[in-house]
Amino acid sequence: MRIGLITPEPGHPLLADTTALLTPEHEVEALDPVTLGDAPLPLADVYLLKSRTPHALGLARYLERRGAPVVNSAAATALCQDRTEMAGLALRAGLPFAATRTVGPLGAWAREARPPAPVVVKSRLSRRGDLVARADGGARLRELARDWPQEPVVVQEYAPNNGWDHKLWAIGDRVFSALRRSELSPGGRGPTHPLAPDELPAGWADLVRRVGSVFALDVYGVDIIDTGGGTPLIVDVNAFPGIRGQSGAPEALAALALRRAAAGRG
Repeated sequence: MRIGLITPEPGHPLLADTTALLTPEHEVEALDPVTLGDAPLPLADVYLLKSRTPHALGLARYLERRGAPVVNSAAATALCQDRTEMAGLALRAGLPFAATRTVGPLGAWAREARPPAPVVVKSRLSRRGDLVARADGGARLRELARDWPQEPVVVQEYAPNNGWDHKLWAIGDRVFSALRRSELSPGGRGPTHPLAPDELPAGWADLVRRVGSVFALDVYGVDIIDTGGGTPLIVDVNAFPGIRGQSGAPEALAALALRRAAAGRG
């Protein structure tokens, strides 16, 4: 089988370990969507889309038009970048997703906003280095607006919790999990601690799989907070996250790639 990696970072630990598992019997080629030339590409049997840049999405769409399977699809990857679209789809599907309002540029909204309770302000477009911050009142909002005046944002009510994010990841039907102190907690973001699947509250693993079905994702992350007694609240969905340090993740990704490649040939 020929497996293509759409990424500028083929040395990422998950991809590097997956490549090492595949290369004894299969061909793996990394495609940097920025430096890739205009020469026609011989199609691989499957592509893994581990990038969310416009160049990467454009390359994925081109390969899909030529009939190649891409994991995740360009459409599913792009949807997860737009937090307005993400929340709308999740809530329509009945998922326990945080209620989300789109308010436009932060500077204009913060001048008039007087939130009666703490809120979480996030960049509408999810990306590396985006805005995610808690604001307990108008003064904090205006402080954020000074740094991000033109940033289109969404707003979610802050849900009281224990200060820890449940980081859940899925590769196909396989679910991995960890705990990480939230960046919204008083101490700021903390280290990530692996969590065995049987340590999750009842039903959470199935909830993660349902997210994958709703969003048409094969490799994805779901950020959940426990609002009390194991009641989950989804606050974010990510297409093809890093899934670092999770035992069995490279094996699961290699197996998924081969399954999708075989299905594409059939």
